[in-house]
Amino acid sequence: ILLIFCNSEEKPDCMCFFCLVLFGGFLNYNSGWCVCVSLPAVFRECISIHVGQAGVQTGNACWELLCLEHGVGPDGVFLHGPAEPNSREDPFNTFFNTGSFGRHVPRALFVDLEPTVIDEVRVGAYRGLFPPEQLISGKEDAANNYARGHYTVGKEFIDGVMERVRKMTDQCSGLQGFLVFHSFGGGTGSGFTSLLMERLSLDFGKKSKLEFAVYPAPQVSTAVVEPYNAVLTTHTTLEHSDCAFMVDNEAIYDICRHNMDIETPGYVNLNRLIGQIVSSITASLRFDGALNVDLTEFQTNLVPFPRVHFPLVTYSPIISAEKAYHEQLTVSEITSACFEPTNQMVKCDPRRGKYMACCMLYRGDVLPKDVNAAIASIKTRRSIQFVDWCPTGFKVGINYQPPTAVPGGDLAKVERAVCMLSNTTAIAEAWSRLDHKFDLMYAKRAFVHWYVGEGMEEGEFAEAREDLACLEKDYEELGRVSDSEDDDEEV
Repeated sequence: ILLIFCNSEEKPDCMCFFCLVLFGGFLNYNSGWCVCVSLPAVFRECISIHVGQAGVQTGNACWELLCLEHGVGPDGVFLHGPAEPNSREDPFNTFFNTGSFGRHVPRALFVDLEPTVIDEVRVGAYRGLFPPEQLISGKEDAANNYARGHYTVGKEFIDGVMERVRKMTDQCSGLQGFLVFHSFGGGTGSGFTSLLMERLSLDFGKKSKLEFAVYPAPQVSTAVVEPYNAVLTTHTTLEHSDCAFMVDNEAIYDICRHNMDIETPGYVNLNRLIGQIVSSITASLRFDGALNVDLTEFQTNLVPFPRVHFPLVTYSPIISAEKAYHEQLTVSEITSACFEPTNQMVKCDPRRGKYMACCMLYRGDVLPKDVNAAIASIKTRRSIQFVDWCPTGFKVGINYQPPTAVPGGDLAKVERAVCMLSNTTAIAEAWSRLDHKFDLMYAKRAFVHWYVGEGMEEGEFAEAREDLACLEKDYEELGRVSDSEDDDEEV
């Protein structure tokens, strides 16, 4: 800590304010003395929690990419020799904790109620990266049952997980928040995650909680009871989550097939695409840029009302290496591509809804003037409509670090990319689709006995469904507000 004393009888002089700006400290003026105190650098750490099969598998892809971006090897040691610790040139502190012997440990927790998927991490290529205590698995599966993940099996498991989370938070100097990866449709991903979110709210109320959630796809399904699990977990976590970025497998399958020419996409292809989104959203916490955005800024600019916190995610360019050779991929082109339904991570048509807010996160070789020109061009399009009560509409982030391509992966290495997070009323289409499937099954009380048998009350189904109906109505009314204002103006 650096102390600078300036003898100034009336007020702190210019030199003091210069010290303040230069050293990032604070001023204390007392009896004609000014004290400029420089504080040590505080890092903005994020703790990632990967829950259930979907969460763990997306976690594998994310950490593979993060290690490549920061030059960390599969054993946690730098690939290109030791870097100066805590330097902005290699700011791995957001996601990595520097351990003993020069190893860097991910600030991550892998949690599943059964061991199979986490065992793959324990014996996989990155087994040397994760300490054993950060890979937590139980012996009894949630069996695609929200009630097992939330009430019976999960209840016995949660205290051990929270103890581990507390130890990880103690190792942070400026915790930004939690990134929770899970699926809506699985038993652990839905039931245990909702229990975890409740406890995170209780113990770390002020910290941001962002979800990366695999949403049930319109046609493709991995479980019959997905609609039950998805509606129940959305209802439970609605008050505890600050922002939820949804992706559905069907939308990403189509992106892989049409944009990247992969005939039969596997989960590795899908998860690597999700990894690029996570990297783009957190790039400004880790690398320098012209306009940096942190986690709390997402919430401030994307969430107009607490319940309406489900932004639509779009990424561009998503192209294979062969196509990349023939494309220019200017800032204008990649910005324009973000407003095409074919690049969205959830199946819905944004042209049927209205945008409330857009957050454009550019990275790589991008100039602010090109961004301004691209956004000005977007605003002139009649097909892209914004609600009247949000006149500004766009939040922009520019980061100098270009996207990293995974060696042997399908995504082309490009000089610039953009990830768009947009809060649009069109996403109500996805909730409507889910609610309809829920209604068809619940009308016959099909499969309900499995949930009741695990200690859940049947009334919770009706309560959750009612909450989702209110969420649909929230979106509908937000889109309708501007319509009524238009009518008033015409009158």
